[in-house]
Amino acid sequence: MTTVFEVYPENPQPRIIKQAADMLRKGAILAVPTDSSYALVCHLDDKNAVDRMRRIRQINDKHHLTLLCRDLSELANYARVDNRQYRLLKLATPGPYTFILEASKEVPKRLSHPSRKTIGLRVPDRKGLQLLLEELGEPLLATTLIAPGETEPLNDADSILERFPHELDAVVDSGACPQQPTTVLDLTPMASNNPPVVVRQGMGSLKDIGLQPE
Repeated sequence: MTTVFEVYPENPQPRIIKQAADMLRKGAILAVPTDSSYALVCHLDDKNAVDRMRRIRQINDKHHLTLLCRDLSELANYARVDNRQYRLLKLATPGPYTFILEASKEVPKRLSHPSRKTIGLRVPDRKGLQLLLEELGEPLLATTLIAPGETEPLNDADSILERFPHELDAVVDSGACPQQPTTVLDLTPMASNNPPVVVRQGMGSLKDIGLQPE
């Protein structure tokens, strides 16, 4: 049976955050609200949980999973970041952006893109999720919660429980969040003095980070 954690969005209860973190350490898959849509998350180093998360989403190993990081300094531990990339990251974090960067040696090889050696990273701007990352003391592995065969992400706990009645170990319910996914930016071309590539236009504004007028 799926556990439902009811969390206050502005004042998340520390006891519940700790319970959710303990479940993740034991291999659980959780649905959590972010500053964009809901995401599925699991422990970074748990291969069985990672494989199970891919099966739930019905995605293969060529689909980028995302590391959710507490801040920019933690993000820089898992990616190779040059000065131009860093300036853009500083403008856009925390916020609803996912960045594709060259993976550092800290990233397990099975998690980076099999041919490109890249990884998706983001720093979310949602209090409960930030507290969960602090409690864990390390990034979470995540993917946007889009049900197989659908194109729109899920954004509230009731819809998630209806769509996935048995597959998830827990759902964090702190009310509905936006139904848009993150804006995905491939920053790897910047290493060769080329502009970043917009892979997906989502909730994150391009204008706000100086990439495009809107």
